[in-house]
Amino acid sequence: MALGGTAGAVATQAVPLAKRALVADNAKKLGGQPLAQFSARAAQAAQAAATVPGTASTAASLTAFKAAPFALSANGQGSFTATCDAGQKAIAGGYANPVGTAVSLDTGPTSDGSGWSIYLVEASGSGAAVGVVQAICLR
Repeated sequence: MALGGTAGAVATQAVPLAKRALVADNAKKLGGQPLAQFSARAAQAAQAAATVPGTASTAASLTAFKAAPFALSANGQGSFTATCDAGQKAIAGGYANPVGTAVSLDTGPTSDGSGWSIYLVEASGSGAAVGVVQAICLR
């Protein structure tokens, strides 16, 4: 199908106009910079961002993990504490109980904040419970 007359003239004029509009639109996306200059600045920004510590690495450097063992006889109970290093404060804690069945009745920081305490009860009544009390300490 062929275009003739005014329609052909409009189509002939529209193609170069569309190409110029595309180039202008791309220039806006690059902030008016040539592609090579834009690419170089983007690479510099990426390199600078790689040297800044991220959230996870920053948080890891601010915390320490401490653990203390516990052991309960059948039907035994008691309070156990994981203590932070001097000058650190406990911000969280818990316990791991790979042997037996221990149940936590109370958990929280010590009164001075230097460790994490847990009151545990051996729940099965038929055997010992052994594990560790854990503290996450803020440096």
